[in-house]
Amino acid sequence: MRELVDRILAKAGIQANGPMPWDIQVRDARFFQRVLAGRNLGLGESYMDGWWDCGQLDEFFARLLRSGVEGDLKGTPSLVLRTLKARLLNAQTRTRSREVALRHYDLGNDLFQAMLDPGMNYSCGYWKGARDLEEAQARKLELVCRKLGLRPGIRLLDIGCGWGSLARYAAERHGAEVVGITLSAEQKAFADGACRGLPVEIRLQDYRDLPDEVFDRVASIGMFEHVGHRNHAVFMDCVARHLAGDGVFLLHTIGKNATAAGTDPWIEKYIFPNGEIPSAAQITRAAEGRFVLEDWHNFGADYDRTLMAWHRNVMERWQDLKNRFNQRFCRMWTYYLLSCAGAFRARGLQLWQVVLSRRGIPGGLAARDL
Repeated sequence: MRELVDRILAKAGIQANGPMPWDIQVRDARFFQRVLAGRNLGLGESYMDGWWDCGQLDEFFARLLRSGVEGDLKGTPSLVLRTLKARLLNAQTRTRSREVALRHYDLGNDLFQAMLDPGMNYSCGYWKGARDLEEAQARKLELVCRKLGLRPGIRLLDIGCGWGSLARYAAERHGAEVVGITLSAEQKAFADGACRGLPVEIRLQDYRDLPDEVFDRVASIGMFEHVGHRNHAVFMDCVARHLAGDGVFLLHTIGKNATAAGTDPWIEKYIFPNGEIPSAAQITRAAEGRFVLEDWHNFGADYDRTLMAWHRNVMERWQDLKNRFNQRFCRMWTYYLLSCAGAFRARGLQLWQVVLSRRGIPGGLAARDL
């Protein structure tokens, strides 16, 4: 079994117990069998258990994914079953969609405060001209507001508002009146405090349960990955129903290069339960007949830099967190951040900002000062 794993790794320029920082150091010989049996899930779980280490885990994944060696491993029966379930079942019903809030976003605001910028942006920063994470996130928020054409008196619906970063920025800097919705009680509690005194309302609510009201603008940043392909059309119908006739919708989402059912089994089990990254085809199919596609902006390479900054922050502040989170959690979180950084570095994942309108922006998006 080791010989097969060694051959696969060699195609990516990686060596077991090799001298390079992206080489893996195997601590338990059972690692090889576990990876062949469980593929991505076995690789991640064996790392969490301390069976192997890597000096540059992010670069290990970048090289592995660029090489295309995943195709050299056949799917196990459990992985085939997982794919069938993803195709046949709706994993993002109202009840199941709350699971990610409970298991991930409600882990504790202290964890995310240690990891994120002061504005608590849990999505890709826009690094063009930025010197650090805080500035990259501020530039992202300003880019969103300018694409939406926000101005005083505009009503903005923020679907998946997180800790209220966009709501606060849009209200403070552009005079917008904002309604933000989230499924996370921890996020709502933080956002309520962060937006106190501003024309912002934060609701603990599913997007499918919005009352009958209309907004001038709609934004959704880093939430569409939790919608699922069976609900893409439902989501777009919801936005169209609550968006004014001359309104504009900005969708900020991670994207994958090809349509495929399900998601990485390790990420699904340990980080984002019931998540599903959309493809460009799935987004346009759901938007067709509902919106005018105004702009499609890809700055996925910036997510690599964002994730590396998050990882540095967590490691620098781990002393403040280790009383609540054990070493296995630390390894899990490290694997999550650095494997994702490698995926974006390899360009296997993208970050898209898609601007859609109900009837077309007069003069197009280029007429706006971006």
